[in-house]
Amino acid sequence: MRVDVVTIFPEMVRGAAAWSILGRAQERGIIQLNAVDLREFTDDRHRTTDDAPFGGGAGMVMKPEPIFRAVEHLLAEGGPARVVLTSPRGRLYNQSWAEELAQEPHLIILCGRYEGVDDRVCRSLVTDELSIGDYVLTGGELAALVVLDSVVRLLPGALGDEESAVHESFSSGLLEHPHYTRPAEYRGMCVPEVLVTGDHEAVHRWRRKESLRTTWLRRPELLTRAPLTPKDRELLEELRREILDA
Repeated sequence: MRVDVVTIFPEMVRGAAAWSILGRAQERGIIQLNAVDLREFTDDRHRTTDDAPFGGGAGMVMKPEPIFRAVEHLLAEGGPARVVLTSPRGRLYNQSWAEELAQEPHLIILCGRYEGVDDRVCRSLVTDELSIGDYVLTGGELAALVVLDSVVRLLPGALGDEESAVHESFSSGLLEHPHYTRPAEYRGMCVPEVLVTGDHEAVHRWRRKESLRTTWLRRPELLTRAPLTPKDRELLEELRREILDA
């Protein structure tokens, strides 16, 4: 997979992406990551990437010319791509979108900044506008890194255990169950007994039930969209009885 991140702060992207799973994925050739300096596509001696908005108002707007040149260059070099703009007005990013982007052979991420990007870029070049949450960041670099991390971990070979990505929160539409490791008792707090019995069927049932419990208590709206099985609904009924009896 090839990912081009277009930004005025390429070192910010390169530095963060050099570590952990992103760094290893690059070393293994799973992903070709290019932090592209937008200023390289300007045509004035000040390497200007922004200008005042038409109609007046506070702040600056990212100019269309450098972005068009950068994207057209990357498309010519790397072939067709999904072009994503990080923007507060974009669709809210989630796990299913990460899974969708992980299928793309070429991804271009445009890092928004200032008051926004000239809308001709959005209309002509961008295939998707995404937001990682209902808040405003100084620039899109952090959002781009969030997208990168969530997508790359889904690529074959990126994780040490391929099953890890399958069982993580949101992959099944639910939050993940609690986790424990050694020691079995710490400061009077014990690991749930079922986890040390060696009964794999009982462990699987406990984990699914706790996943449902955690989702119900913390993100109940997810239950309305999750693909629940008849067994899941039985476990939810058990949870309701437990909570009512508590």
